[in-house]
Amino acid sequence: MVKIVIAKQLAGKKIITNDGEDLGRLIDLEVSEGTGKIENLLLEPNLDNPTARRLNKEDGLLVVPYSSVLAASDHIIVDKKTIG
Repeated sequence: MVKIVIAKQLAGKKIITNDGEDLGRLIDLEVSEGTGKIENLLLEPNLDNPTARRLNKEDGLLVVPYSSVLAASDHIIVDKKTIG
């Protein structure tokens, strides 16, 4: 069964990799107009983290593909191998 999560509940959540690196905080989502599916997470980067500094940036925000998300609860966990 798919659990519905309101996007407002995700705002400000910490994004961490599956090996515990803090990438930053969720600021916004990119959603496909045609399908309504989430395509990317837009993060305010944690500039103390070398992985976050090297990732693709769009207007100062990190772009993480939604397909990288492994879990979402108190934090959003992403697969480090697939984020960039």
